[in-house]
Amino acid sequence: MERRLLEPAERESALATLPGWALCGERLCRTFRFAGFVEAFGFMAQVALLAERLNHHPEWRNVYDRVEIALTTHDLGGLSTLDVELARRIDQVAGA
Repeated sequence: MERRLLEPAERESALATLPGWALCGERLCRTFRFAGFVEAFGFMAQVALLAERLNHHPEWRNVYDRVEIALTTHDLGGLSTLDVELARRIDQVAGA
């Protein structure tokens, strides 16, 4: 997969295909809610495995039944094609 920064128009276009995600500065952000801690932690474990395969790791936070995720590509200095791909794969894990 080509890793490159997104142009402003590409950001908006990608966001339109990612329900539940929002632009938070140079990050794609989304909060997921689950039935409880075990479900939230299980989701995080699945996302960790796919993030490792992509060698692209989220910024995230977990509090009980909630997982907050922010995606950005630090080495490119902003939002990239890799962030959009990871968001799509995270949505698949979540069943969105």
